[in-house]
Amino acid sequence: MVSTRLSRLEGHRRKFMAVIDNTPECSRAVHYAGRRAKNSNGGLVLMYVIPEGDFQQWLGVEEIMRAEAREEAEAVMAKAAQTVRETIGIEPEIVIREGNSTAAINGLIEEDRDIAILVLAAGSTKEGPGPLVSMIAGRGAAFPIPVTVLPDSLTNEEIDALC
Repeated sequence: MVSTRLSRLEGHRRKFMAVIDNTPECSRAVHYAGRRAKNSNGGLVLMYVIPEGDFQQWLGVEEIMRAEAREEAEAVMAKAAQTVRETIGIEPEIVIREGNSTAAINGLIEEDRDIAILVLAAGSTKEGPGPLVSMIAGRGAAFPIPVTVLPDSLTNEEIDALC
């Protein structure tokens, strides 16, 4: 079931979403999404999903591991947000979730009806284009909104020209 996007209604604005992970290509997705957001007077949502970890340890250890994962996520997101502020000049929304990436992304898209486009960047490693891009390849219904996939060869300057 596709939820109606609200981004075209008065009082709403279209948001571009990029997922922050530890892949080298995610910075290109953030740059593209940020440029598109700025150039269309829209918003930028940066999402980090803490993987469902092996937190089933002894009680105290589980809490420490979960806190460390959260700290790492917050540090990565603070750095990404600062880069967006410095290079693009907009303030991104930051969302951190824990769990399965696909479920977390779909959950956020369902909750925030202003999110209209998910931006991903393909990787160029021998492992393939990246986990999220691989997931949507051949499965048109992986996400309920359009997905923009950037080729791995684009530079930030080329992205700026496209936006």
